[in-house]
Amino acid sequence: MEPVTVGYVPTRRSNFSVEAALHYKEEIADQIKKFPIRLVDIEDINEEGLLLCQSDVPKVIKKMKEQDVDALFFPHCNFGCEGAIGQVAAALRVPVLLYGPQDDAPDETGMRTRDSQCGLFASGKVMRRHNVTFSYITNVSPTDDVFLRGFERFIRAAEVVKTMKHIRVLQIGPRPCDFLSVMANESELMEKFGIEVFPISLMELELEMERIRREEKDKLEEVSCFISRAYTGPGAERTGPRETLAAMKLAVQSFADRYLCNCACIQCWAAMQEKLDIYPCAVNSMLADEGFPVACETDINGAVSAMLIQAAAGNRIPHFLADLTVRHPEKENVELLWHCGAFPSAFAKDKKNCRITEAWDGNPQCGNCAWELQNGDITVCRFDGDHGEYSLFLGEGKGIDGPYCRGTYVWFEVNDWPAWEHKLVKGPYIHHVAGTYGRVADVLYEACRYIPGLRADPAYPSDIELERRLRS
Repeated sequence: MEPVTVGYVPTRRSNFSVEAALHYKEEIADQIKKFPIRLVDIEDINEEGLLLCQSDVPKVIKKMKEQDVDALFFPHCNFGCEGAIGQVAAALRVPVLLYGPQDDAPDETGMRTRDSQCGLFASGKVMRRHNVTFSYITNVSPTDDVFLRGFERFIRAAEVVKTMKHIRVLQIGPRPCDFLSVMANESELMEKFGIEVFPISLMELELEMERIRREEKDKLEEVSCFISRAYTGPGAERTGPRETLAAMKLAVQSFADRYLCNCACIQCWAAMQEKLDIYPCAVNSMLADEGFPVACETDINGAVSAMLIQAAAGNRIPHFLADLTVRHPEKENVELLWHCGAFPSAFAKDKKNCRITEAWDGNPQCGNCAWELQNGDITVCRFDGDHGEYSLFLGEGKGIDGPYCRGTYVWFEVNDWPAWEHKLVKGPYIHHVAGTYGRVADVLYEACRYIPGLRADPAYPSDIELERRLRS
């Protein structure tokens, strides 16, 4: 993904200090330039680079549209011009951030130089008049951690929103017959969210693998050698399985490039084993390491979930797609996050011993993976819906040590597992979740406000706790 493009539109009002406004315009810009964003300012709109005059509004709108900004930031360098920024925000319809630096004390004559906070109250009302959804950072100094955390949260939320607008799912094969739980309404996904699905058959996958074996032998050898270097176990050591996995990885990437897809889902069993004599888990894992989600069992909504949580982490670390499987035998609030081998090796506890193995259930065919994930903070989510209503389950916990399990896995400790279990079973969710390391529930929660038709459904932290986090 390209960096989020942020329109930087500082504003002031004429009956307050110009000097103070210019100072804070620069100070705020210095702080936000530290973040991985593309910044579009309005320095060429007028001499001050501040939105003040009504006559400048059309020029600002034109520039922001031409630059295809993903979000707008309106720092109130003094009271600000609520009418002008409201018009810009209404014309662009992208995530909007309001903020103003904490005001100075009155000077020795008793005069106030900025009244930024006062202007923010007015701007919030005007945004509502325009039906513009917006985020807000508490009125603190630009160097305060509250501002820096709030701005990073906002740009990550904008990244989630941007991602949601551009999800294209490569569907490889139909869902396994018995997996009614992973059914998705393809037309509804397109109509509500613009999510497009591009289906291909397992036969098309096989034919592309055969073409790669004939025509792209150098690429095939390169991927095969990578597998032998990066992994251990029979799937990496035996020539046949290793080359099949390499051909499958290149074939998935070939179709993704052909249809401009940024994620996929795959019918990973049982027809594939009968036809190709392989499990695709190691391919899913390698692609996950590269930031390309591949959901197991043709779970379209699982692929969407992975795209969202990866964006919430800033698209800087990968995701994993897990089954919710069994409770810990001794600990009340610990659940096993597991899959046959789709987890990225980047999260492995022991990166030097990532194994590609025979199937976890005793089947001698190769392609499953085996390693435990790291301990640490983890966020999970699940995008799903039924009867025309969609929600995003989200929650935070931590990976801990637990009993050994075949496959790729981590034991996940949460605040109140029975409460999570009831929420998940009552739906509209299933046994698949996407996860990543770190605490990003607040980012996903905020992003849902900008995605029409998607309701945030937090397990932990609660709505009240997440709102508190957004203020701090």
